Amino acid sequence: MSNYSITKLENGFTIYELSESSTSSSVRICPERGGIAISLVLHGKELFYLDEATFLDREANIRGGNPILFPICGQLTDAQYEWNGVIYPMKNHGVARIKPWEVAGSSTDGQASLTLILRSDAQTLASYPFEFELEFTYILKDGKLRLEQQYRNHSNSAMPVYAGFHPYFATTGKAVRYETDATSYLDYNDMETKPIEGAIDLAGKVESLTLLDAKSREIAFPLDDSTRVRMAYSDVFQYVVLWSVEGKPFICVEPWMAKTHELNRKEELPLIEPGATLEAWLEIGREA
Repeated sequence: MSNYSITKLENGFTIYELSESSTSSSVRICPERGGIAISLVLHGKELFYLDEATFLDREANIRGGNPILFPICGQLTDAQYEWNGVIYPMKNHGVARIKPWEVAGSSTDGQASLTLILRSDAQTLASYPFEFELEFTYILKDGKLRLEQQYRNHSNSAMPVYAGFHPYFATTGKAVRYETDATSYLDYNDMETKPIEGAIDLAGKVESLTLLDAKSREIAFPLDDSTRVRMAYSDVFQYVVLWSVEGKPFICVEPWMAKTHELNRKEELPLIEPGATLEAWLEIGREA
């Protein structure tokens, strides 16, 4: 019997479950709802939080899993930005996170993988005037999830992109000691930069925190006494954002390519040249 399998499930939407039997690991992906991973079990432990009501509501932004943020992370001033003299509206975290993605391929040869594609259309062009194609491949292997990404610019001008992810990790603790070489963070609750000294406590915080000056593209943190998560990611993800909601059993630990409002500021805005592709990756593992 193969170590790897892919199963189609139905729960209001079609869900693809990638499984690795030797490590008791699996990931569930819903192409119709923004290409999101809604469950991640590594070595028998569920890592993700999911508010199922928001998942099943086709118009809602999903609270849980690992939403895909593109072409922006975070917010824009007055939910809009200017590009080449034109004002465009854009919702928080961009245009991709609830759009239906196309299944382009799958494999159980040496790993369980699923490739999804999202292309620009009339709806995305109204907010983001660029022809693009995203190709994301989820790979489950050796008890880890890897998400390989390709961001392609099919426009005739440079395309601004600061993408990222918004993983919700299931935990009741809000004060967490993060393993990171970042030495400070920007607290958006009072707009002050603060040193990292031991655990960072998200209790009572409404707005997010952004870790600054990290040189290593890796962060680790405990969810409970027996579960520790380690995330690694491409150099293009310059920041990690921390966020939670009081009374909800999760923390979000989010790799971003730039800080919130960057499409308004345009101070460190990544650009993809016409015809070019930006490649990136994210890996999530569990340490007992």
